[in-house]
This record gives sequence, C-alpha cells and structure tokens, in this order.
Amino acid sequence: MPAHKFKIEIEQGATYSKSLVWKTGTPKNAVPVDLTGCKARLQIRSDIDDDAVLLELTTENNRIVLGGVTGEIRIVIDAVTTAAIRWTDGVYDLEIEFSDGTVVRRMAGSVAVSKEVTRD
Repeated sequence: MPAHKFKIEIEQGATYSKSLVWKTGTPKNAVPVDLTGCKARLQIRSDIDDDAVLLELTTENNRIVLGGVTGEIRIVIDAVTTAAIRWTDGVYDLEIEFSDGTVVRRMAGSVAVSKEVTRD
C-alpha cells in the first residue's frame, strides 16, 4: 500500500495537532490497525535529497503518540517549537515500525509554514 499523501500546514507560533486513524480492509468492513508496541518517526527536510533534518518527530520525543488498538496516530508540535521555525517549506514522510521490525511508510508529502505575525 503506498503512503497516504497529505500536506502538513504549520502555523508558526501555534500548536500543531493532527490525528488520524489507520484502518485496513474494505470501506464497509474497515478495522483499526493495532499499533500496540509500534514506534513512529517523521522527519522534515528542505528536499528529499537534503542531509539536514529541519524537524524530527518520534514516539520517543513524544511528538507522535500512537493509540494502540484504536489505530490512532497523533502528531503534535508545541507552540514553542513552531515559533522557532525559520524555514517555510519542506517534505516529510511518516514511518511506523512494528515490533517484528516491519516498517510501513504511512504518510508522505509537503510541509508549509505560515509565518507568525503576532509575536513577543
């Protein structure tokens, strides 16, 4: 299954939060994927070939939260982190690693940052 294409739009200085539920099966019989014991990682780079990581989100740094049997994937970037962003666009992908070592690229796409006007 190819990665779901999704554009991440971050508002600088505001908390970013996006939740989705990963389901499998036919639309009428879809059931959540059990993410118990999984890890997730997402990296944002200027472009796909760039070595520098602009922002990294993982289950280890609590910027990605997995919902276990519910199949929920929640991406969270706090306001302090978004306020510190100095770039305006990039690309990303989100990988889920299962406990048996299987890795699935679940989402991929572009990232756009809307610059903050109101700031300290």
